[in-house]
Amino acid sequence: MTVPGRRSSTFSRLLRHGFTDPSGAERLLDLPELAALRGDPVLLDALGATADPDLALRGLVRLVEAQPETERQTLTTTLLSAKPFRDRLLGVLGASEALADHLARHPGDWETLVTYEAADLHPGVTEFERGLAGAVDPVALRVAYRRCLLGIAARDVCGTTDVAQTAAELADLATATLRAALALARAAEPADAARCRLAVIAMGKCGGHELNYVSDVDVIFVGEPVEGADEAKALQAATRLASHLMRICSETTVEGAIWPVDANLRPEGRNGPLVRTLSSHVAYYQRWAKTWEFQALLKARPVAGDAELGSAYVDALSPMVWQAAERENFVTDVQAMRRRVVENIPVDRIDRELKLGPGGLRDVEFAVQLLQLVHGRSDATLRGGSTLDALAALAAGGYVGRADAAQLDEAYRFLRAMEHRIQLYRLRRTHLVPEGEEDLRRLGRSLGLRTDPVAALNKEWKRHASVVRRLHEKLFYRPLLDAVAQLAPGEIRLSPEAAGQRLEALGYADPVAALRHLEALASGVSRKAAIQRTLLPVLLGWFADSADPDAGLLGFRKVSDALGKTPWYLRLLRDEGAAAENLARVLSAGRLAPDLLLRAPEAVAILGDPEGLAPRGRAHLEQEVLAAVNRADDAEQAVAAARGVRRRELFRTAAADLIDSYGTEDSPRTSDPGALVDRVGEAVTDLNAATLAGALRAAVRAEWGDQLPTRFAVIGMGRFGGHELGYGSDADVLFVHEPREGVDEQEAARAANRVVTEMRRLLQLPTTDPPLLIDADLRPEGRSGPMVRTLASYEAYYRRWSLVWEAQALLRAAPMAGDADLGRRFIELIDPLRFPADGLGEDAVREIRRLKARMESERLPRGADPTLHAKLGRGGLSDVEWTVQLLQMRHGWAVPGLRTTRTRVALSAAHDAGLIPTEEAQTLDEAWVLATRVRNAVMLVRGRPGDTFPGEPRELAAVGRYLGYAPGHVGELVDDYRRTTRRARAVVDELFYGS
Repeated sequence: MTVPGRRSSTFSRLLRHGFTDPSGAERLLDLPELAALRGDPVLLDALGATADPDLALRGLVRLVEAQPETERQTLTTTLLSAKPFRDRLLGVLGASEALADHLARHPGDWETLVTYEAADLHPGVTEFERGLAGAVDPVALRVAYRRCLLGIAARDVCGTTDVAQTAAELADLATATLRAALALARAAEPADAARCRLAVIAMGKCGGHELNYVSDVDVIFVGEPVEGADEAKALQAATRLASHLMRICSETTVEGAIWPVDANLRPEGRNGPLVRTLSSHVAYYQRWAKTWEFQALLKARPVAGDAELGSAYVDALSPMVWQAAERENFVTDVQAMRRRVVENIPVDRIDRELKLGPGGLRDVEFAVQLLQLVHGRSDATLRGGSTLDALAALAAGGYVGRADAAQLDEAYRFLRAMEHRIQLYRLRRTHLVPEGEEDLRRLGRSLGLRTDPVAALNKEWKRHASVVRRLHEKLFYRPLLDAVAQLAPGEIRLSPEAAGQRLEALGYADPVAALRHLEALASGVSRKAAIQRTLLPVLLGWFADSADPDAGLLGFRKVSDALGKTPWYLRLLRDEGAAAENLARVLSAGRLAPDLLLRAPEAVAILGDPEGLAPRGRAHLEQEVLAAVNRADDAEQAVAAARGVRRRELFRTAAADLIDSYGTEDSPRTSDPGALVDRVGEAVTDLNAATLAGALRAAVRAEWGDQLPTRFAVIGMGRFGGHELGYGSDADVLFVHEPREGVDEQEAARAANRVVTEMRRLLQLPTTDPPLLIDADLRPEGRSGPMVRTLASYEAYYRRWSLVWEAQALLRAAPMAGDADLGRRFIELIDPLRFPADGLGEDAVREIRRLKARMESERLPRGADPTLHAKLGRGGLSDVEWTVQLLQMRHGWAVPGLRTTRTRVALSAAHDAGLIPTEEAQTLDEAWVLATRVRNAVMLVRGRPGDTFPGEPRELAAVGRYLGYAPGHVGELVDDYRRTTRRARAVVDELFYGS
């Protein structure tokens, strides 16, 4: 019976030693079978050092109970007296429930752990073959396999072997097991064995000497007839032997399966014959093999059967492996395969997927294999099968930066260690990080994380996954400079051919030109060249992460040529990481932003200022523009200054838009596309309004000094008045004036017309800055009417002649420049027209519908796809805007929220007022935002406006990247656009046409 005081003391000690169920542990320690162990403090210390002390104690009790009476004393004595054995046994019991089960079934196998007294003993294939030698049937082979596995697990959990050595031992054990299984198959079918030669080629992790505890063992079988035998019959015999071998390893019994043998990497996969002759293999790979099949052959290694035939197989196919990188679309195929792997992960598993998910083991393996295949053609040191060995060789050869290789090595080892310990627990094939607190605690402790193991595990896992994700993208870049830079003697340099191949592998369409740019930027001994040698490796990676890396590199060279001698420029890029990445994103995302930047490269300073990408408000812009105009000597200089401010601000807006749309390492992609659209629209509207204000001031000062004989205002219309301008939008306007007191009306009209003419001339003068085109076609009487009218003339026209479409056009009228009071009174004049009392009559509604239908049939450009035209196509901007405007004219008199020039604000107000159901309002808003972003994207990418998707593949890919679509997913973009606008058109048909 346990004494209460002793119980309390033991309970506390158990808690301190890491037991989560101290009460249950006390009961187990009180069992008679553990009497010899109970009082020894060494036992608790050893249990507390395991991954799961509760699990280790339960396993120990089961093992002791399973011992014959005569052996129990031997076990307990050895456990207390031999620390290495104690650590190994309890370490295994605390990490693996499955191996505890094995020891309970085979209680004598604990003695195998006593034999590994030498701390540095790492058995190879020969030692494992000796361990399996006594297996005379499949069941005995499974038991012997688990017995050998005990030793590997013991060395692993005790830290005698590192993760790479453990993986190599597991591969060696698999090799010995395949040989033993083949021997059993031959013994069972001696006639078949006599007819054929059979070689077993290990693939995948077994071939690469980096196997998991529980993994499919990938193999390929090669068969040949013995001398004088019929080939067909020999292949049938070889197939029976291979099938028998697979059954021996794969079938599950009470001892469990050893592991599945998977032959699906063979030519034609499951549909191909299980065994082929060597010549058949060679013929297949010469004619039919896909890129991934050569990638798989990287790790091919003969492991069992006819050694001569196995070596001949590797010798015959190895040259093809190292020519695979020369295949058309090689890199694209490898990258596409990696993307497919990620896409096929179930959504509920992707955040727990240790092997296949982003930042997982596959990211490391694919990146290393791609580099091996690209550069292993000319460098035989890269042809190893093990991922870590290949990574070390890549670093030694200068293909990967040493610091990057060290980080990747550390991350890969940690992730593989997690994978090993997850599988070791129950010896099940899984790569999912567990979710349960108990499992995570055991996993964290098994990796040495003893203080808050769950939180520490998650932190370390995410840290290493982040490193992998980053370096997976960056891995190729740093050594490129060695090909072109003038380095110190003895430095490893890539040949120009190798560097060109690497650039091509990264997606550069013209690697020869790219090499010229690199040489121009990085060669020499100047401080400029030295800094750029530091910057370029990272920049190249960011360029390669775009749709047009060539344009990014060329743009960087041009900017550097313009600013390279400016002290602050390279210092900014070197010291401000955000500035360099922002510049790379901007230069490689399309033509508009680089064109704007290259006209005044000093604007690159915007990219390094934490507040530099925030848009400037209209008041700030107008103040700056007017100050510049007032300092100028003449009108041309004044407007040139105003247009310079506009160009700089267009660059600021475009850069912020691109960076938020692409995302950076420090700032993820903005998740609200509507907010991006609103910000661009507001910013471009404000800077155009400020530019018009400057042009108006310049035109007035040139002839009249400080005061024009008539009050003058510029009214924004269309997207300008709606604060919804895009990068390629014209400024739709009306001009209104009012003679000052005592001024003749004709004199005032002449002055107003001269001002309009001069403003338009000044804004369209040929300069390096983009022009601001003024469109006044929405004025009364259109192109036939006077360019500018008095307020009274507008009032008379609208009272007597205005048509319903003119009232509709005025929905987005807003003062933009000039006399603020005159602009306000113009709005008061038109409000009753655009928001008629009691709404629109049915005749007016029918007229608007008729005009819309006519526009649809007449204005869509010939040959344009009506499902992809962002402005006039089905569910595009026009559809959404006319629907919202009809609601404004019908209900604006009663719903104040509808009295706005902004489409999205009016749509929201209509929803709030119950005029549009929630789902329909969201559908229209989504379509309008998407169509607007498409137009903005086209302008950013092509440098000229457009309403349809580009036909050139790189431009279309760039539009897709701006809109958030990963490389290779442009088809999804078009499908999503059609689906979104199709749904919007259905809402338009219901709300606008009433159908």
